[in-house]
Amino acid sequence: MSLTETDQAAREALKARLGKGARFDAPNAPAEDLLLARRGTAYFARKLMELSDEALYEPAAISGLTRAHVVVRVSYEARYQALALEALVKGEVLERPEELPTLDLAATLPARALRHLFQHSEVHLNVCFRDLTEVQWDREMVLIDGSKTTPRSLPLMRAKGIWQGAMDLGNGARLKDMPERLR
Repeated sequence: MSLTETDQAAREALKARLGKGARFDAPNAPAEDLLLARRGTAYFARKLMELSDEALYEPAAISGLTRAHVVVRVSYEARYQALALEALVKGEVLERPEELPTLDLAATLPARALRHLFQHSEVHLNVCFRDLTEVQWDREMVLIDGSKTTPRSLPLMRAKGIWQGAMDLGNGARLKDMPERLR
């Protein structure tokens, strides 16, 4: 779906107000999927901030995992997407490292570090999305798992992952809060 005329006019007015130095999504970027991902990120951040530091190490809604595991998983997913986008922009192929960091080890980070990991990965991915040109949105790229796709598929993939992550925290996220398209 594309933006309505009202949405497009509002976007152009915002660009005019913010000036030349501001970053914006390319005109052909999947605006609705990006919105789903960004709203999901905000929702996840809210649910994360509702947790005390101690509660981060309590069980998640997924058996055998703590909430810290969920935060790490969501953060690593964003980080891997951002790295794949950076490789695409540079004209390189993202190579899978010999060994990926494990969730178990990262889930032992102090609470402050876990929150920072999430925040940094979210900003990094959003900057990568905003820096893509119109042409780059449709280029083929390789993800960390070796699969091929285009950047156009990543915002919806991120939206699904981040909204599910909020549910997986197990601290009050509700299915009815999730956009209907993702249920």
